[in-house]
Amino acid sequence: MDFYAMTDTGIGKEIGHRIKRLRLRKNMTQVELSKTTKLSLNAIKALEGGKGKLSSIIGILRELNSLDNLNNFIPDVKISPLQQAQMGKQRERASGKRIKSIKENQSDW
Repeated sequence: MDFYAMTDTGIGKEIGHRIKRLRLRKNMTQVELSKTTKLSLNAIKALEGGKGKLSSIIGILRELNSLDNLNNFIPDVKISPLQQAQMGKQRERASGKRIKSIKENQSDW
C-alpha cells in the first residue's frame, strides 16, 4: 500500500480498518475491547473510524497482544558509530530557521 499517495484522513481510516480486522480476528466485540482497555466505547468506535488518539491505539494493541507490530509500524532507526562520532552528542532537536531576536525585529519597523 502506498501511504504517500493517501491523505492523512485516508491513512487514519486504513489504520482504523486494520484495528477492526485485528479485533475481529481475536473474536472480540467493541464492548469487550472497551472494558479490557479501559477506553470508552466511543474511543474504540472513533479509532476504528479513523480518528482517535495515539495512546488509545497503544492500549488496544497491548490488549490484542500486537505491540510487537509497532516495530513494523515505525522501525527503530539506528545511527552508525561513525555518524555518532561525527555528530558529537545525540540530537535532541531538529534544526530550523533562526528567528531574529525581538530587538532586531523592532529595528526593522
